[in-house]
Amino acid sequence: MHFQLTHTDKSSRARCGILHTAHGSVSTPVFMPVGTQATVKALSPEVMERSGVEMILGNAYHLYLRPGCALIRRAGGLHRFMNWPRPILTDSGGYQVFSLALLRRITDEGVWFQSHIDGSAHFLNPEKVLEIQRDLGSDVCMVLDECSPYPCSREEARAAVERTLGWARASRQVQMPAAQLVFGIVQGSTFEELRVQCARELAAMDFPGYAVGGVSVGEPAELIYKTVAMTVPLLPENKPRYIMGMGTPEDILESVAGGADMFDCIIPTRYARTGVAFTHNGKINLRNAVHTEDLSPVDRECDCYCCAHFSRAYVRHLIYAKEILGAQLLSLHNVHFYTAMMRQVREAIAADRFIVFKTDFLNRYRTALPGAETDAADGE
Repeated sequence: MHFQLTHTDKSSRARCGILHTAHGSVSTPVFMPVGTQATVKALSPEVMERSGVEMILGNAYHLYLRPGCALIRRAGGLHRFMNWPRPILTDSGGYQVFSLALLRRITDEGVWFQSHIDGSAHFLNPEKVLEIQRDLGSDVCMVLDECSPYPCSREEARAAVERTLGWARASRQVQMPAAQLVFGIVQGSTFEELRVQCARELAAMDFPGYAVGGVSVGEPAELIYKTVAMTVPLLPENKPRYIMGMGTPEDILESVAGGADMFDCIIPTRYARTGVAFTHNGKINLRNAVHTEDLSPVDRECDCYCCAHFSRAYVRHLIYAKEILGAQLLSLHNVHFYTAMMRQVREAIAADRFIVFKTDFLNRYRTALPGAETDAADGE
Protein backbone atom coordinates (compact mmCIF):
# COMPACT_ATOMS: atom_id res chain seq x y z
CA MET A 1 0.00 0.00 0.00
CA HIS A 2 1.56 3.28 -1.15
CA PHE A 3 -0.90 5.58 0.61
CA GLN A 4 -2.34 5.16 4.07
CA LEU A 5 -5.31 7.30 5.08
CA THR A 6 -4.96 7.87 8.82
CA HIS A 7 -7.72 10.33 9.80
CA THR A 8 -10.54 12.41 8.33
CA ASP A 9 -11.71 15.58 10.06
CA LYS A 10 -15.24 15.20 11.44
CA SER A 11 -16.40 18.62 10.21
CA SER A 12 -14.92 18.61 6.69
CA ARG A 13 -13.33 16.42 4.04
CA ALA A 14 -9.85 17.38 5.29
CA ARG A 15 -7.73 14.29 5.88
CA CYS A 16 -4.35 13.12 7.12
CA GLY A 17 -2.38 10.38 5.47
CA ILE A 18 1.04 8.90 4.84
CA LEU A 19 2.53 8.54 1.36
CA HIS A 20 5.12 5.76 1.36
CA THR A 21 7.95 6.12 -1.18
CA ALA A 22 11.34 4.60 -1.86
CA HIS A 23 13.01 7.60 -0.21
CA GLY A 24 10.88 7.78 2.89
CA SER A 25 7.35 8.42 4.06
CA VAL A 26 5.61 11.77 3.67
CA SER A 27 2.92 13.06 6.02
CA THR A 28 -0.03 14.60 4.20
CA PRO A 29 -1.39 17.18 3.61
CA VAL A 30 2.01 18.29 2.34
CA PHE A 31 3.42 21.27 0.46
CA MET A 32 6.28 20.61 -1.96
CA PRO A 33 8.68 23.47 -2.75
CA VAL A 34 9.50 23.63 -6.45
CA GLY A 35 13.02 22.66 -7.51
CA THR A 36 12.67 23.20 -11.25
CA GLN A 37 16.35 22.92 -12.19
CA ALA A 38 17.31 20.31 -9.58
CA THR A 39 17.42 23.03 -6.94
CA VAL A 40 14.92 24.98 -4.87
CA LYS A 41 16.15 28.47 -5.67
CA ALA A 42 18.49 29.97 -3.04
CA LEU A 43 18.16 26.98 -0.67
CA SER A 44 20.52 24.10 0.02
CA PRO A 45 19.19 20.60 0.71
CA GLU A 46 20.48 20.83 4.28
CA VAL A 47 18.55 24.06 4.92
CA MET A 48 15.37 22.54 3.50
CA GLU A 49 15.64 19.46 5.69
CA ARG A 50 16.12 21.64 8.77
CA SER A 51 13.02 23.61 7.75
CA GLY A 52 10.92 20.44 7.75
CA VAL A 53 10.56 19.98 3.98
CA GLU A 54 9.48 16.41 3.34
CA MET A 55 9.22 16.32 -0.44
CA ILE A 56 10.16 18.56 -3.36
CA LEU A 57 9.20 18.85 -7.02
CA GLY A 58 11.52 18.69 -10.03
CA ASN A 59 10.70 19.47 -13.64
CA ALA A 60 11.20 16.82 -16.31
CA TYR A 61 11.09 19.32 -19.20
CA HIS A 62 13.88 21.51 -17.86
CA LEU A 63 16.08 18.62 -16.68
CA TYR A 64 15.62 16.77 -19.97
CA LEU A 65 16.85 19.82 -21.89
CA ARG A 66 19.58 20.77 -19.40
CA PRO A 67 21.75 19.09 -18.13
CA GLY A 68 20.17 16.04 -19.79
CA CYS A 69 18.85 12.75 -18.44
CA ALA A 70 21.94 10.75 -19.45
CA LEU A 71 24.16 12.77 -17.12
CA ILE A 72 21.69 12.56 -14.23
CA ARG A 73 21.34 8.81 -14.75
CA ARG A 74 25.15 8.40 -14.65
CA ALA A 75 25.22 10.46 -11.46
CA GLY A 76 22.93 7.88 -9.84
CA GLY A 77 19.63 9.67 -10.37
CA LEU A 78 18.23 13.02 -9.39
CA HIS A 79 18.46 12.40 -5.63
CA ARG A 80 22.22 11.85 -5.75
CA PHE A 81 22.79 14.49 -8.42
CA MET A 82 21.32 17.22 -6.21
CA ASN A 83 22.10 15.51 -2.88
CA TRP A 84 18.47 15.48 -1.74
CA PRO A 85 17.78 12.29 0.27
CA ARG A 86 14.02 12.61 0.66
CA PRO A 87 11.19 12.02 -1.87
CA ILE A 88 10.95 13.87 -5.19
CA LEU A 89 7.96 14.30 -7.47
CA THR A 90 8.67 15.18 -11.10
CA ASP A 91 6.04 16.66 -13.37
CA SER A 92 5.75 15.51 -16.95
CA GLY A 93 6.97 18.71 -18.59
CA GLY A 94 3.75 19.00 -20.55
CA TYR A 95 2.80 22.35 -19.04
CA GLN A 96 6.23 23.77 -19.87
CA VAL A 97 5.97 22.53 -23.45
CA PHE A 98 2.72 24.43 -23.83
CA SER A 99 3.90 27.57 -22.02
CA LEU A 100 7.63 27.87 -22.81
CA ALA A 101 8.38 26.14 -26.11
CA LEU A 102 9.19 28.43 -29.02
CA LEU A 103 7.00 26.41 -31.36
CA ARG A 104 4.84 23.36 -30.70
CA ARG A 105 2.57 21.01 -32.59
CA ILE A 106 0.22 18.72 -30.69
CA THR A 107 -1.02 15.42 -32.10
CA ASP A 108 -2.71 12.41 -30.55
CA GLU A 109 0.69 10.70 -30.58
CA GLY A 110 2.52 13.42 -28.65
CA VAL A 111 3.99 16.90 -28.88
CA TRP A 112 6.64 18.28 -31.21
CA PHE A 113 8.34 21.38 -29.83
CA GLN A 114 11.37 23.62 -30.05
CA SER A 115 13.49 24.15 -26.95
CA HIS A 116 13.20 27.60 -25.38
CA ILE A 117 16.95 27.34 -24.67
CA ASP A 118 18.48 26.76 -28.10
CA GLY A 119 15.62 26.16 -30.53
CA SER A 120 16.43 22.47 -30.98
CA ALA A 121 13.58 20.18 -32.02
CA HIS A 122 12.17 17.52 -29.67
CA PHE A 123 9.27 15.10 -29.46
CA LEU A 124 7.54 14.00 -26.26
CA ASN A 125 4.93 11.26 -26.06
CA PRO A 126 3.59 9.36 -23.03
CA GLU A 127 6.31 6.72 -23.26
CA LYS A 128 9.16 9.24 -23.63
CA VAL A 129 7.94 11.30 -20.68
CA LEU A 130 8.01 8.28 -18.38
CA GLU A 131 11.37 7.18 -19.80
CA ILE A 132 12.77 10.60 -18.83
CA GLN A 133 11.39 10.28 -15.32
CA ARG A 134 12.68 6.72 -15.06
CA ASP A 135 16.16 8.10 -15.76
CA LEU A 136 15.65 10.81 -13.15
CA GLY A 137 14.62 8.20 -10.59
CA SER A 138 11.90 10.33 -9.00
CA ASP A 139 9.58 8.77 -6.45
CA VAL A 140 6.39 10.10 -8.06
CA CYS A 141 6.12 10.53 -11.83
CA MET A 142 3.40 12.42 -13.68
CA VAL A 143 1.87 11.31 -16.98
CA LEU A 144 1.83 13.51 -20.06
CA ASP A 145 -1.36 15.57 -20.23
CA GLU A 146 -2.74 18.55 -22.11
CA CYS A 147 -3.50 21.55 -19.92
CA SER A 148 -6.25 23.74 -21.36
CA PRO A 149 -5.66 27.48 -21.08
CA TYR A 150 -8.12 29.77 -19.36
CA PRO A 151 -10.40 30.83 -20.83
CA CYS A 152 -11.09 28.21 -23.48
CA SER A 153 -14.15 26.86 -25.26
CA ARG A 154 -15.92 23.69 -24.23
CA GLU A 155 -14.81 22.10 -27.51
CA GLU A 156 -11.15 22.94 -26.85
CA ALA A 157 -11.39 21.56 -23.32
CA ARG A 158 -13.11 18.40 -24.56
CA ALA A 159 -10.35 17.76 -27.10
CA ALA A 160 -7.71 18.22 -24.39
CA VAL A 161 -9.53 15.77 -22.10
CA GLU A 162 -9.75 13.12 -24.82
CA ARG A 163 -6.06 13.52 -25.59
CA THR A 164 -5.16 13.44 -21.89
CA LEU A 165 -7.13 10.22 -21.43
CA GLY A 166 -5.51 8.64 -24.49
CA TRP A 167 -2.06 9.52 -23.20
CA ALA A 168 -2.99 8.18 -19.75
CA ARG A 169 -3.98 4.82 -21.26
CA ALA A 170 -0.65 4.67 -23.10
CA SER A 171 1.18 5.55 -19.89
CA ARG A 172 -0.43 2.63 -18.05
CA GLN A 173 1.20 0.28 -20.55
CA VAL A 174 4.71 1.53 -19.73
CA GLN A 175 6.68 -0.72 -17.40
CA MET A 176 8.08 1.40 -14.59
CA PRO A 177 10.21 0.33 -11.62
CA ALA A 178 8.08 -0.65 -8.63
CA ALA A 179 9.72 2.12 -6.62
CA GLN A 180 8.35 4.81 -8.94
CA LEU A 181 4.68 5.74 -8.55
CA VAL A 182 2.85 7.14 -11.58
CA PHE A 183 -0.02 9.61 -11.09
CA GLY A 184 -2.80 10.37 -13.56
CA ILE A 185 -3.92 13.97 -14.13
CA VAL A 186 -7.52 15.21 -14.33
CA GLN A 187 -8.16 17.95 -16.89
CA GLY A 188 -11.38 19.58 -18.11
CA SER A 189 -10.87 23.30 -17.52
CA THR A 190 -13.88 24.77 -15.64
CA PHE A 191 -16.47 22.46 -17.25
CA GLU A 192 -17.97 20.12 -14.68
CA GLU A 193 -19.09 17.36 -17.05
CA LEU A 194 -15.58 17.17 -18.55
CA ARG A 195 -13.97 17.01 -15.12
CA VAL A 196 -16.39 14.23 -14.15
CA GLN A 197 -15.65 12.29 -17.33
CA CYS A 198 -11.89 12.65 -16.97
CA ALA A 199 -11.83 11.76 -13.27
CA ARG A 200 -14.02 8.68 -13.68
CA GLU A 201 -12.09 7.29 -16.64
CA LEU A 202 -8.75 7.89 -14.93
CA ALA A 203 -9.99 6.27 -11.72
CA ALA A 204 -10.88 3.17 -13.73
CA MET A 205 -7.23 2.98 -14.87
CA ASP A 206 -6.19 2.48 -11.21
CA PHE A 207 -3.20 4.82 -10.99
CA PRO A 208 -1.33 4.87 -7.64
CA GLY A 209 -2.36 8.53 -7.25
CA TYR A 210 -4.20 11.35 -8.98
CA ALA A 211 -3.64 15.02 -9.66
CA VAL A 212 -6.01 17.86 -10.47
CA GLY A 213 -4.39 19.83 -13.29
CA GLY A 214 -5.42 22.93 -15.16
CA VAL A 215 -6.22 25.05 -12.09
CA SER A 216 -4.48 28.29 -11.09
CA VAL A 217 -3.89 29.05 -14.78
CA GLY A 218 -5.49 32.48 -14.75
CA GLU A 219 -9.03 31.83 -13.58
CA PRO A 220 -10.49 33.78 -10.62
CA ALA A 221 -10.27 32.29 -7.13
CA GLU A 222 -13.95 31.34 -7.00
CA LEU A 223 -13.56 29.22 -10.14
CA ILE A 224 -10.40 27.59 -8.78
CA TYR A 225 -12.21 26.59 -5.61
CA LYS A 226 -15.28 25.42 -7.51
CA THR A 227 -13.19 23.27 -9.88
CA VAL A 228 -11.22 21.68 -7.03
CA ALA A 229 -14.36 21.12 -4.95
CA MET A 230 -16.16 19.31 -7.77
CA THR A 231 -13.13 17.24 -8.84
CA VAL A 232 -11.49 15.99 -5.65
CA PRO A 233 -14.49 13.95 -4.38
CA LEU A 234 -14.51 12.05 -7.69
CA LEU A 235 -11.03 10.66 -7.03
CA PRO A 236 -10.47 7.38 -5.15
CA GLU A 237 -10.47 7.89 -1.40
CA ASN A 238 -7.62 5.45 -0.87
CA LYS A 239 -5.23 7.26 -3.24
CA PRO A 240 -3.33 10.54 -2.76
CA ARG A 241 -4.91 13.62 -4.36
CA TYR A 242 -2.53 16.27 -5.65
CA ILE A 243 -3.51 19.81 -6.71
CA MET A 244 -0.89 20.96 -9.20
CA GLY A 245 0.58 24.45 -9.05
CA MET A 246 -1.26 25.61 -5.93
CA GLY A 247 -0.56 28.05 -4.31
CA THR A 248 -1.29 30.66 -1.70
CA PRO A 249 -2.09 29.81 1.93
CA GLU A 250 -5.76 30.63 1.21
CA ASP A 251 -5.86 28.30 -1.80
CA ILE A 252 -4.19 25.46 0.08
CA LEU A 253 -6.46 25.65 3.12
CA GLU A 254 -9.59 25.74 0.94
CA SER A 255 -8.38 22.68 -0.97
CA VAL A 256 -7.41 20.78 2.18
CA ALA A 257 -10.96 21.33 3.42
CA GLY A 258 -12.15 19.61 0.24
CA GLY A 259 -9.97 16.54 0.74
CA ALA A 260 -6.78 17.35 -1.18
CA ASP A 261 -3.45 15.94 0.05
CA MET A 262 -0.53 17.38 -1.93
CA PHE A 263 0.41 20.83 -3.22
CA ASP A 264 3.27 22.56 -4.99
CA CYS A 265 3.98 26.12 -6.10
CA ILE A 266 6.84 28.50 -6.89
CA ILE A 267 5.20 31.25 -4.81
CA PRO A 268 7.25 30.99 -1.55
CA THR A 269 10.63 31.36 -3.27
CA ARG A 270 9.53 33.61 -6.12
CA TYR A 271 7.92 36.09 -3.74
CA ALA A 272 11.02 35.96 -1.53
CA ARG A 273 13.17 37.13 -4.44
CA THR A 274 10.95 40.22 -4.74
CA GLY A 275 11.20 41.05 -1.05
CA VAL A 276 7.82 39.62 -0.06
CA ALA A 277 7.51 37.54 3.11
CA PHE A 278 4.63 35.41 4.37
CA THR A 279 3.72 36.01 8.01
CA HIS A 280 0.89 35.07 10.35
CA ASN A 281 -0.52 38.55 9.68
CA GLY A 282 -0.42 38.20 5.91
CA LYS A 283 2.21 39.03 3.30
CA ILE A 284 4.54 41.93 3.93
CA ASN A 285 6.65 43.76 1.37
CA LEU A 286 10.03 44.45 2.91
CA ARG A 287 10.74 46.98 0.18
CA ASN A 288 8.19 49.28 1.79
CA ALA A 289 9.72 52.23 3.65
CA VAL A 290 7.95 51.37 6.91
CA HIS A 291 10.50 48.56 7.43
CA THR A 292 13.61 50.74 6.98
CA GLU A 293 14.35 50.95 10.71
CA ASP A 294 12.19 48.06 11.92
CA LEU A 295 14.40 45.90 14.12
CA SER A 296 11.73 43.27 14.76
CA PRO A 297 11.91 39.85 13.08
CA VAL A 298 10.15 39.19 9.78
CA ASP A 299 7.54 37.22 11.75
CA ARG A 300 7.61 37.29 15.55
CA GLU A 301 5.99 33.85 15.75
CA CYS A 302 8.38 32.13 13.38
CA ASP A 303 11.33 30.08 14.66
CA CYS A 304 13.25 29.86 11.38
CA TYR A 305 16.92 30.89 11.17
CA CYS A 306 16.05 34.18 9.47
CA CYS A 307 13.57 35.27 12.14
CA ALA A 308 15.76 34.08 15.01
CA HIS A 309 18.81 36.08 13.91
CA PHE A 310 17.88 39.01 11.67
CA SER A 311 15.56 42.01 11.56
CA ARG A 312 13.24 43.34 8.90
CA ALA A 313 15.54 46.34 8.56
CA TYR A 314 18.55 44.13 7.85
CA VAL A 315 16.75 41.95 5.31
CA ARG A 316 15.38 45.09 3.63
CA HIS A 317 18.93 46.46 3.45
CA LEU A 318 20.12 43.25 1.78
CA ILE A 319 17.33 43.43 -0.78
CA TYR A 320 18.12 47.01 -1.76
CA ALA A 321 21.84 46.29 -1.79
CA LYS A 322 21.09 43.34 -4.12
CA GLU A 323 22.92 40.98 -1.81
CA ILE A 324 22.26 37.29 -2.45
CA LEU A 325 21.79 36.67 1.26
CA GLY A 326 18.53 38.65 1.20
CA ALA A 327 16.93 36.20 -1.23
CA GLN A 328 18.35 33.27 0.72
CA LEU A 329 16.99 34.43 4.07
CA LEU A 330 13.52 35.29 2.76
CA SER A 331 13.31 32.05 0.76
CA LEU A 332 14.23 30.11 3.88
CA HIS A 333 11.61 31.98 5.90
CA ASN A 334 8.81 31.57 3.34
CA VAL A 335 9.44 27.85 2.88
CA HIS A 336 9.61 27.42 6.66
CA PHE A 337 6.32 29.31 7.00
CA TYR A 338 4.64 26.91 4.55
CA THR A 339 6.00 23.75 6.16
CA ALA A 340 4.98 25.01 9.62
CA MET A 341 1.49 25.85 8.32
CA MET A 342 1.11 22.33 6.89
CA ARG A 343 2.25 20.79 10.18
CA GLN A 344 -0.40 22.85 11.99
CA VAL A 345 -2.96 21.73 9.39
CA ARG A 346 -2.19 18.07 10.09
CA GLU A 347 -2.40 18.62 13.83
CA ALA A 348 -5.77 20.36 13.48
CA ILE A 349 -7.19 17.56 11.31
CA ALA A 350 -6.00 14.93 13.76
CA ALA A 351 -7.80 16.83 16.56
CA ASP A 352 -11.00 17.24 14.49
CA ARG A 353 -10.72 21.01 14.59
CA PHE A 354 -9.58 21.86 11.07
CA ILE A 355 -12.44 24.25 10.26
CA VAL A 356 -11.77 26.20 13.46
CA PHE A 357 -8.06 26.33 12.62
CA LYS A 358 -8.73 27.41 9.04
CA THR A 359 -11.10 30.17 10.12
CA ASP A 360 -8.78 31.50 12.80
CA PHE A 361 -5.71 31.31 10.55
CA LEU A 362 -7.34 33.14 7.64
CA ASN A 363 -9.03 35.77 9.80
CA ARG A 364 -5.65 36.75 11.14
CA TYR A 365 -3.76 36.26 7.88
CA ARG A 366 -6.14 38.57 6.04
CA THR A 367 -5.74 41.36 8.61
CA ALA A 368 -3.28 43.68 6.90
CA LEU A 369 -0.73 45.41 9.12
CA PRO A 370 1.54 48.36 8.25
CA GLY A 371 3.97 47.39 5.48
CA ALA A 372 1.66 44.80 3.98
CA GLU A 373 2.47 43.50 0.53
CA THR A 374 0.69 45.16 -2.40
CA ASP A 375 -0.29 43.70 -5.73
CA ALA A 376 2.47 45.67 -7.44
CA ALA A 377 5.07 43.50 -5.69
CA ASP A 378 3.70 40.23 -7.06
CA GLY A 379 5.81 38.43 -9.68
CA GLU A 380 9.48 38.68 -10.53
